[in-house]
Amino acid sequence: MNRIVVIGSGIAGLTAALRLAGRHEVAVVTKGRLGESNTALAQGGIAGVLGADDTVESHIADTLEAGAGLGDAAAVRTLCTEGPERILELAAAGVAFDRDESGDWARGLEGAHSIPRILHAGGDATGRAIVEALTNALRAQVAAGRVTLLERTMLLDLATSEDGDAGEVTGVNLLRERTHDFLPADAVVLATGGAGQLYAHTTNPDGATGDGLAAAIRAGAAVSDMEFYQFHPTALAGSGFLISEAVRGAGALLLDDRGHRFMPEVDRRGELAPRDVVALAIHRRMAAQDGQPCYLDARSMPEVTSHFPSIAHGLATHGFDLATDLIPVTPAAHYFMGGISTDLDGRTSIARLFAVGEVACTGVHGANRLASNSLLEGVVFGARAAAAIDTGIDKTDEDLASAERLEASPVGEALVGTDSRAGSAVSRDELRALAWAYLGVERNDQGLRSLLHHLGERQPTVPGTRTLPNDSIGLTPQTLSERVETANLALIARSIASHALTRRESRGAHTRSDFPAPTTPLFQEAASC
Repeated sequence: MNRIVVIGSGIAGLTAALRLAGRHEVAVVTKGRLGESNTALAQGGIAGVLGADDTVESHIADTLEAGAGLGDAAAVRTLCTEGPERILELAAAGVAFDRDESGDWARGLEGAHSIPRILHAGGDATGRAIVEALTNALRAQVAAGRVTLLERTMLLDLATSEDGDAGEVTGVNLLRERTHDFLPADAVVLATGGAGQLYAHTTNPDGATGDGLAAAIRAGAAVSDMEFYQFHPTALAGSGFLISEAVRGAGALLLDDRGHRFMPEVDRRGELAPRDVVALAIHRRMAAQDGQPCYLDARSMPEVTSHFPSIAHGLATHGFDLATDLIPVTPAAHYFMGGISTDLDGRTSIARLFAVGEVACTGVHGANRLASNSLLEGVVFGARAAAAIDTGIDKTDEDLASAERLEASPVGEALVGTDSRAGSAVSRDELRALAWAYLGVERNDQGLRSLLHHLGERQPTVPGTRTLPNDSIGLTPQTLSERVETANLALIARSIASHALTRRESRGAHTRSDFPAPTTPLFQEAASC
């Protein structure tokens, strides 16, 4: 049996761990409690072709069009083809998807989908339902002795050998309270999610600090599409509380501060345009009205409160009634399309290191993620990574798909790094303000260079096992972990800025005010579909 370490307990990590349990020695490491992740907070549903009036080809076409010409066709086909079977497996595991009056699974419509194909559970609590089913299954494996669970344990770094161009992973360095532990592994699966806490305005939980991505960068793993960070159009102004795209899919409208509905003037699809289009439209409308928020209007929707109970409850805690009030909304950082470059089985450029879910970049999202494809991505590629490990973790893929995407989104020599335990030159609040100002919905050359100047352009450190810093003596565990997280976010900010400087065009979620137009024929073809 091989020793497999899975870092993260969202849908991707749990899927991989459950499939590996019993055939390998599996350890699941999670920074918080089991299941605390972006998955658990997902209000939107999971997209999949499960209706007779829908086709896989249609789902593929919608995903590629939303990706603004940069989606990897093979990855998208894999996602959309294998997705329905994975959804059926979730249902078999106990996820109770909502049903319509006829008893069939109810299917909702969300932005940039050409047909209703979004399954929900609990109205707007799909992620919570999935996490509950998968964590229950994992705890059963723990009780049976087939999985070791390490909660409240933070990834510090990957340990790698010196063999080969990038070496191979040999284990992980962990922080538990103030203890620095080394856990050996024959393979490591990174499923650590995104890095939304980089931004001053985000829908992500506190733990989304890019720990796995930063560790992979320090270890020398290839990354791609780092300039593409998706901003959700409708977060409650001032709080970051997410108001799902499903509300607009059910009929809610967007209004400016004068009560004017403006999205039909921006895109023929109105409020159901791709997220990058809607977020940019709101951002620019807010700029034109001196920073005042726009409004989500769901007042004419029948039974909207019962249809979206979690959202209605969350808004009520902030003093708003979804059924009777105009809800002030602004864009907020939501989902990282870029990440660790992988093939279709989760393999990275470092042998025995796999990445799945939001931390990975398979190319499936291109420049802009199609709504409700994120949960699908986690379960599809989590399962594929587990199958690849079962087949043989020594196998390498010389045709790693990331190589082509790196050429399509080059970073040149600009990628820089730092040791996560050396601290950061800026405070967390300063870093988040800088990222929002210079890496936000719109970027430009001056702002990107200003951010790099503030953070310092340091050379990459040598990968390998390291020790905690000498100045960590006397720090509380919380303070120490916060320092590590802030340094991780600073490293990721530099990588995003470096990629964004190189992409001298506007594409999907990457908008350059100094290069407002897309530049390649591929985009023009996708846009005319």
